[in-house]
Amino acid sequence: MIYVNEVLQIRELQQGKDEKYLLKWLSDQKVLEFYEGRDISFTEEDIIRKFFNRDDEVSRCLVVYQGKNIGYIQFYPINNATSTLAEYFEMEGVYGLDQFIGDSDYWNKGIGTLLISSMGNYLLTKKRANRIVMDPMTSNERAIKCYEKCGFHKVRVLPEHILHEGEYRDCWLMELTD
Repeated sequence: MIYVNEVLQIRELQQGKDEKYLLKWLSDQKVLEFYEGRDISFTEEDIIRKFFNRDDEVSRCLVVYQGKNIGYIQFYPINNATSTLAEYFEMEGVYGLDQFIGDSDYWNKGIGTLLISSMGNYLLTKKRANRIVMDPMTSNERAIKCYEKCGFHKVRVLPEHILHEGEYRDCWLMELTD
């Protein structure tokens, strides 16, 4: 278990158990609008390839709220193998964070804020992170508001940073520092 409190658990993905949740969430047009893109279609094989049996430094986790599996979060040290944010490669203790709440019934209830603040605290205290970075699309206002509530601040726009639904989109580089 990565993190646990009265209502929230963050645990590492378990192959043979969690694929069905990821496939369900990554087939939901509401989720894909913000994560991966609505033009992407996932199969079970895609889920296994993307989320399991990876030899990298990414910790891939399931988000459980009040006993229900509701989302996904991953964290990783920023370096040239895990990121394109070259300005951080020489810095010690920089982590990247990506996540989504896959069950849209749990959107707009403060759970994202609880998730991000909990994971931020975990990375700062347990992993000794000096800085945590995220790169949401500039159009994802709900997520950006959540991240700002959790202490992240906008550093700069990353122009045409990610390919999403056939177009390169601008993202905000956001940071939380200790």
